[in-house]
Amino acid sequence: MISRRTALGLIASAVPSVAAIRSVSAADYPARPVRFVVGYPPGGATDILARLIGQRLSETLGQQFVVENKPGAGNNIGTESVVNAQADGYTLLLVNPANYINASLYTNLKFNFVRDIAPVASFNRVPNVMTVNGDIKAKTVAEFIAYLKENPGKVNMASSGNGTSVHLSGEMFMAMTGTKMQHVPYRGAALAITDMLGGQVQVIFDNMPSIIQHIRSGSLRALGVTTQERSAQLPDVQAIAETVPGYEASALFGMGAPKNTPKEIVEKLNKQVNTILAEPDIKKRLVELGGDPLIQTPEQFGAQIAAETDKWKKVVEFAGLKLD
Repeated sequence: MISRRTALGLIASAVPSVAAIRSVSAADYPARPVRFVVGYPPGGATDILARLIGQRLSETLGQQFVVENKPGAGNNIGTESVVNAQADGYTLLLVNPANYINASLYTNLKFNFVRDIAPVASFNRVPNVMTVNGDIKAKTVAEFIAYLKENPGKVNMASSGNGTSVHLSGEMFMAMTGTKMQHVPYRGAALAITDMLGGQVQVIFDNMPSIIQHIRSGSLRALGVTTQERSAQLPDVQAIAETVPGYEASALFGMGAPKNTPKEIVEKLNKQVNTILAEPDIKKRLVELGGDPLIQTPEQFGAQIAAETDKWKKVVEFAGLKLD
């Protein structure tokens, strides 16, 4: 007759440990299609980036990474859907600047982004471009600052909406230079650029992919990029930081997952994404979208997310912005 202690020991030995289950889960992952949530409509720069990386993950991991567009509430609807998803690696988030900004911009968020999203992998940093129309005669950042100080509040600064990185890049510029412009928010960059061309507004800190064609055609003039260094796409355009030390307002993109997603799955995705980012064709496409690949560990990406959240909190507070 088997003793109670022996019976319990046999049962325990027959039940796989949590670590073993996770190891098998990670080895088999992904065993079914993966949802890759984007908090914006199809067709924009964020959606294009998600589909670029998602397609290569589908090809290399043997399961479909299906981009699911969930726009609304300034990106918060899509983010919240991932926060509340099962932490099994089958629901992922396209992390973008709105996530860092919204953490302090919105007063009633039902989640804490830094706490509730596990960083998986960074993709790239994309600069915004401080761009002016023909009404502004300044040819450099220094000349533009001088013009603003001589004409406080007389320059209209367009943006793609209140609280966007386009808006807050301009607010950061004003905070760091002691200048004043009138903010004119639009419902999207396309409408803002139309009025830039028409002369109703004079400057915009727009995302590079949507503004660069107008810069190259000569219809608008770039004064500076918002990354710390110059962009390969606009090598003759100075970084704003060359004139305003410490200025940096680029858009950091990457992939996140619900907190408590198994570490083994996060690491597997990180390794695969980093391999994809190193591919020549992907690197070329990312550069065309405005930023070099950013190959990092999940921990490094997490540190950047925290730093971006803290940076934008200061800008939101300076601008006195709050949304419900």
